[in-house]
Amino acid sequence: MVGYCPICGKPVYFGEKKRSLGRDYHPLCLKCQKCNRQLTAGQHAEYDEKPYCSHCYLKMFGPRGNR
Repeated sequence: MVGYCPICGKPVYFGEKKRSLGRDYHPLCLKCQKCNRQLTAGQHAEYDEKPYCSHCYLKMFGPRGNR
């Protein structure tokens, strides 16, 4: 069974996939959508079905303090 990469939309074959948060990615596609840092499977956050490193996720979508 072949899955499709949520980033590029191309087929992801068993020998090349990186599975993270219930999705199969190509190794080079699993990167932060803001800073392009390569991500480790399971060690990132998602927003709107796109992966982000923890730093960018908190900076963009984390709680805001009162100013």
